[in-house]
Amino acid sequence: MSMIKARDTKPELIVRRFLHAHGFRFRLHDKTLPGKPDIVLKKFNTVIFIHGCFWHGHKNCKYFKIPSTRTEWWESKIAKNKRNDKKAQRLLKKTGVNSIIIWECELKNEKKPITLSKLKLKLLKSDLAIVQVVSE
Repeated sequence: MSMIKARDTKPELIVRRFLHAHGFRFRLHDKTLPGKPDIVLKKFNTVIFIHGCFWHGHKNCKYFKIPSTRTEWWESKIAKNKRNDKKAQRLLKKTGVNSIIIWECELKNEKKPITLSKLKLKLLKSDLAIVQVVSE
């Protein structure tokens, strides 16, 4: 397990390449924000978390299955990860930062283009909302 990376994972790189190719500029892993988001888009007041289905306990996902050994330990580990995720979401919302969660399974095969286009639309809508607030 010590060989599993927390940063620069394949799903994260897919999203980063997409955003950069479409003109979005961002920062990575801001330690000052709750939950240390994977991607921070300051211009859009938005952060993006790219969650691994196993590590964050994605319900009804074929990539999430509790291992058959040390089951209790894994269940408590994943439950703790879920609690930390909810806490980070709550704190970000309280500070007025928008957050987007993208699951690892949403970046596989036929789902990838749909997920990435939805992400782009969400970001453009949030930018439009920011412009409207400033202009009023």
